Amino acid sequence: MGGFTDSGVLVRLAYQAMQDLGIDTAVVLQRIGLKHEQLDEKDLRTPHSAQNLFWTVIEEVSNDRDIGLHLGEKIPVFKGQVLEYLFLSSETFGEGLKRALNYQRLLSDAVNATLEEDEIGLYVGNISFTGGFRHLTECVVIAVIKFFNYVTEGAFQPLEIHFEHAMGDNLEEYKRVFPCPVKFEQAGNRIYFTPESLKVPSSHAQPELLKLHEQLANEHVAKLEKQDFIDQVNRLIGELLESGNANLETVAERLGIKPRSLRTRLAEVDTNFNQLLADYRCNLAKKLLARTDESIDEIVYLTGFSEPSTFYRAFKRWVGQTPVEYRKAKQR
Repeated sequence: MGGFTDSGVLVRLAYQAMQDLGIDTAVVLQRIGLKHEQLDEKDLRTPHSAQNLFWTVIEEVSNDRDIGLHLGEKIPVFKGQVLEYLFLSSETFGEGLKRALNYQRLLSDAVNATLEEDEIGLYVGNISFTGGFRHLTECVVIAVIKFFNYVTEGAFQPLEIHFEHAMGDNLEEYKRVFPCPVKFEQAGNRIYFTPESLKVPSSHAQPELLKLHEQLANEHVAKLEKQDFIDQVNRLIGELLESGNANLETVAERLGIKPRSLRTRLAEVDTNFNQLLADYRCNLAKKLLARTDESIDEIVYLTGFSEPSTFYRAFKRWVGQTPVEYRKAKQR
């Protein structure tokens, strides 16, 4: 499994909420290293590890110690995605919820929410993220309640919210934003609700559409799994590059599969090993030339070339400039 990623739709929703709050979005995007045009990429996935930076930056830019609450309050309802269609085309909210929990990866690899029950009642639990960032958790919980409210046409009733973290700056704000009691420093992040909510019928239920939406969700997940595989191969290329062993046979051996299987699996995602190796070397060389003072000889070694002349020829072919020309242009 590669590093965890989140769907780009989450960034887009957060971006709209930031605009609504009057936060300087240009400054936030610049500081987190995201270009405005990337927001429109259909298949955008952002590294989950970047969440910490995102919320730190947005707290600083907005100067709001409860920014997760306020961003959640302004976030638009999550619509137009296959998870929404799964809910709407299911017979009841409960059926839609169970189906959607099977496809959480479409939103984020980093969360594995579950539907459970205890003495208080039914709850969606395990809404936890690495680093347990308070703003992110609060924003996500509000967004989930909004979404549940939308797919049940206002019938979803949260009974109680539990957070693992300590309370933020202002209890009154929690009372204002949440439609039910909120408890802190609990055993898990949970949204409790009435058992009746599960039985709420969907006015859009359509069994034949449901089949189609499940098929679509499965295709999306399969696409993500293929991307995981490419990430895994890239990671191994990075580990093997300096030793000069970044070849198809060694990578296949590390993955525990035959070279032929590796070729086939890469062909299934419209690429091949030589292409991945060239892309990896090219990106690494560009990064080292633009951002470090490493000598060209050192970069030749780090990118796994045996001769400077081979590196020069390859770089010119990739970029259309010599390494020296590229470095000068970037460092200007």
